[in-house]
Amino acid sequence: MVVNYSKWDALELSDDSDIEVHPNVDKRSFIRAKQNQIHQQRYERRHQIETLKYERIINDGLLQRIDKLLASLQEHAQQATAPSQNPDEFMMHALMDCAGDGADDVPPEPPQGVYKQTEQPRYSVMMASLVDQVKKDAGDTPPDWLQTYLKGVEGHKSKVEGLQSELKQKLVDLEEEEGKKITSDSIHTGFSVSSVSKEKEKPKPAEKAKSETVEVLNPGSLKRDSLKRLDSAGQSSGAEADVEDEVKDPSKIREDDDDDEHIEPSELGKAFAKIKMGEYKKCLQFISENHEVVKERETDGLLVEGFNAQMDGKPDYAKNCVHQALLLQYCRSLGRDGVGLFFKRITTPGHQAQKVFLDDVNDTYNRIRTRSAELAKEKAANPKTTETEQIQLHAVDPNTSIHINIPSSSPTEEVEIKAREIFETFPPGLRRALESGELDEVNEVLGKMSVEEAEEIVEMLGDGGMLSVEEGVIDGTTEEGREKLKELEEKARAEKLAEGAAGQGAGSNEVEVADVDD
Repeated sequence: MVVNYSKWDALELSDDSDIEVHPNVDKRSFIRAKQNQIHQQRYERRHQIETLKYERIINDGLLQRIDKLLASLQEHAQQATAPSQNPDEFMMHALMDCAGDGADDVPPEPPQGVYKQTEQPRYSVMMASLVDQVKKDAGDTPPDWLQTYLKGVEGHKSKVEGLQSELKQKLVDLEEEEGKKITSDSIHTGFSVSSVSKEKEKPKPAEKAKSETVEVLNPGSLKRDSLKRLDSAGQSSGAEADVEDEVKDPSKIREDDDDDEHIEPSELGKAFAKIKMGEYKKCLQFISENHEVVKERETDGLLVEGFNAQMDGKPDYAKNCVHQALLLQYCRSLGRDGVGLFFKRITTPGHQAQKVFLDDVNDTYNRIRTRSAELAKEKAANPKTTETEQIQLHAVDPNTSIHINIPSSSPTEEVEIKAREIFETFPPGLRRALESGELDEVNEVLGKMSVEEAEEIVEMLGDGGMLSVEEGVIDGTTEEGREKLKELEEKARAEKLAEGAAGQGAGSNEVEVADVDD
């Protein structure tokens, strides 16, 4: 049988017994130096592979943004032909179109040991440098500036693509060199399988459990936890019993309050909105100290705040909110490294960036002002009133009244202990209303609850013996009391006459029957 030893040719050995060295060179030192050389070359080769892979990832992200820039320039080519179109303004809008989301502006983290001494710039900074280079190569005012800029950007794209091809070829060569030798890192477990056969147990037939069910009028109420039911708006009405109404006038309730998620600025966003228009130094300092204010949610919240302020008749504050919201939007689009450059340009007198930004602010505010005026007109033409169903406690008989009994805080009997436990489960607002002893305050708390929650609360009040119906006391010294007593006496007299007539009719019948029997 012929043995093939060629598979061992890929072994990279640093210690070979057949090695021959010069008589003046120590063999052990030579072998140790050979080992260090092999390990150093292997480390440098792997480090170079990781570096090339990372550079290709960065270049791929840059190529995507260059393609977006070219597409934006070609898409708005019609606008570029206008005589009033400014090249700087046109390129600034194109850069903002290709900026994308602020989270994607940061390049990925490099592998360990790669570019550890240098910080990678953001993609927005790379694109800004590319556009500046194109403008510099094109000159001050080229006659056909759009075509000149397109050719310049395409030239940079060709350079990046050529660099990508070179990096790919180098990467292929290095990986091929790395795969020629078998090292300790190449050793791995091919497969490992273990199995234990067990006899499957036969499933036992499940015994039917006997359960006693109680038929109720509202079976759906049993499926919900006590005091955690949700009303039609999806809120826990039990918790709402302890909340005071902040808005008393129904006309101040917005139609958009029924949204699933109420968008509003945070306290940080409201503090930023208080900075007046034109105080850009304070704005830059605020953003530098609180970078989380640049989030998209803060921008949306400030726009909603401006819309609400316009509806409330506060146009100055509304426009200030719009200005601050768009300021955050521009900063988020340009990235963290472009914030300083943006503020520098809009604070420069006569700069085109300042005009573009303020025009955007005015257009946005005019749309909000027009829309709020339309909504106010529609609301005045079609006023809406909302009515909600409520549960209220009232005595059916006008001669009786509902009395509230609060369980003792230190109960001794079992009934009192159970009633106290029920009382402690009520929301704090309901407990305060019960302790006041006023039925109107209890009804006010019940009015804040949903119908189902209020029904359950009333049922628990009855189970705990906290509600009792008592006869009213009639004051005979007043004219109203005397009339009430007279009505009760006439009613009692009529009932007595009716009973007497019924008794006489029964007696005559008995006599007649007796005569017949004789």
